[in-house]
Amino acid sequence: MNRLHRFLFAAALAATCAAPLARANGLTLETATIADLNAAFAKGTLTSEKLTELYLKRIAAYDKQGPTINSVITLNPKALELARALDAERKAGKVRGPLHGIPVVLKDNFDTFDMPTTGGSQLLEGSIPPDDAFVVKKLRDAGAIILAKVNLSEWAGGGGSVSGTRDPEILAKGRVPNGSSTAGGQTRNPHDLERGPAGSSGGTGAAIAAVFAQFGLGSDTGGSVRGPSAANGIVGLKPTLGLLSRDGIIPLALTFDTGGPMARSVYDIAVSLNVMSGVDRADPATKASAGKIAKDYTTFLKTGALKGARIGVARDFFGQDAGTDAVMTEALATLTKLGATLVDVRYPEYMLQARQPISSLVMASEFKAQITDYLKTTKPGFPKSFDEIVKLSNDPKTGYRSPEKAFALEYTASVALDLDDPIFLAARDQGLALTKAVVNGVMAKHKLDAIVYPTSPRPASPIDGPRSTGGSATSIANQTGFPDLIVPAGMTPDGLPVTISFFGPAFSEGKLLGYGYDFEQATLARRLPKHTPALLGETL
Repeated sequence: MNRLHRFLFAAALAATCAAPLARANGLTLETATIADLNAAFAKGTLTSEKLTELYLKRIAAYDKQGPTINSVITLNPKALELARALDAERKAGKVRGPLHGIPVVLKDNFDTFDMPTTGGSQLLEGSIPPDDAFVVKKLRDAGAIILAKVNLSEWAGGGGSVSGTRDPEILAKGRVPNGSSTAGGQTRNPHDLERGPAGSSGGTGAAIAAVFAQFGLGSDTGGSVRGPSAANGIVGLKPTLGLLSRDGIIPLALTFDTGGPMARSVYDIAVSLNVMSGVDRADPATKASAGKIAKDYTTFLKTGALKGARIGVARDFFGQDAGTDAVMTEALATLTKLGATLVDVRYPEYMLQARQPISSLVMASEFKAQITDYLKTTKPGFPKSFDEIVKLSNDPKTGYRSPEKAFALEYTASVALDLDDPIFLAARDQGLALTKAVVNGVMAKHKLDAIVYPTSPRPASPIDGPRSTGGSATSIANQTGFPDLIVPAGMTPDGLPVTISFFGPAFSEGKLLGYGYDFEQATLARRLPKHTPALLGETL
């Protein structure tokens, strides 16, 4: 073993000290963190090719057959070839970092130069972007293997939506099934196949819960990383606006949009942030992160992190489901045992009532303009404007696969405002300033380090049933731009996941990751979905 190999081996072993301990029955594909995988790589007991094969076997067994989770839109045909090349690099003494040879999946609204990016729409099937999204290039440069592009709610859900209306007829005509798109079809929740994976990053949530990759990327405009993390029972992070570049992500509403990692452990979230964070000249929002990015987010992952923390409990978002509330009651007791001081808080009713109308107006108006900007970068033969999307989706000659989405796109066209409209500007500038001021006021009044709440007040909803997201607090993080970390907390009596959200001030990711890690290690609450059990040979 040469000096470099000894160094890498020691570093991998040190990293495992921060990662969750292996389960009593040994390290498995399901439980392994990136640190565990690097330790196995360093020992020579695992290769990237073998790891990639294990993930591909699970996709083959469960995605298009068996329970037919149907999370994958495009599988990378060169995944094994890339894994072998990265193994050769490792053997030659070149290790790019902790993500070297690690398979990941991307929500199919992240641009990739070598695979189509559809946004979930059949109108962009076969559209290959000119280059990678900023964060995707960072992952590739770090040695990550893009294993697959996965399903999402079409146009990230809110892109063509009847959200905001109270007209029951409009709501019925524009209600798209939970977790579906015209490009990817219907994704199922691996915990309960009759339930959806939530939106809009449902394909990523289902894929990571079902152990189809080590971690994945989603995007979040009003809860689109956090809803699927909750419904599928995994860890997820909606970062501070500006921590991660949005360049190369199909936009929904850039006032709110951010990419975010989704994983089975807090540790893997921290490692991914180390790689993806950074100022990008193509995304002016990232200027705010200059000097505020931690050198290593894994250094915050310590048991005991919650001791002495002052945590607000957002009581406005309890009382909608007995099973969820029972899990949250246990979670709050755990926080107290770990040394946190809990303080019940409530937001003023005027802010709670204004959230959805503000988000819906800003989202519809910005999508109309910003999707047009994105479509102009596509090659000939694809739609070039929002108006063209609306026209094509409602043209019988197109054979559009979702009449509900077609109606919702037409509805959006009828309500979206121009970006210089005084009403739009009032909602974006004054409305969002109000939400941010209220949150800062609540945190200052009670001297809080963070606020916790049930990520979703109800568990995953049926595919064709009413949504379970009503009354969720997730949009508050988007309207303030603040970070929100989601961690599994337990299961309802029906076997559905419940997660707890750790919400904090701008650029408090390190502190939130520490709280989430401390809670995660005390509870180990995440569960492998019953419909995607371990296959033979998955012990590492």
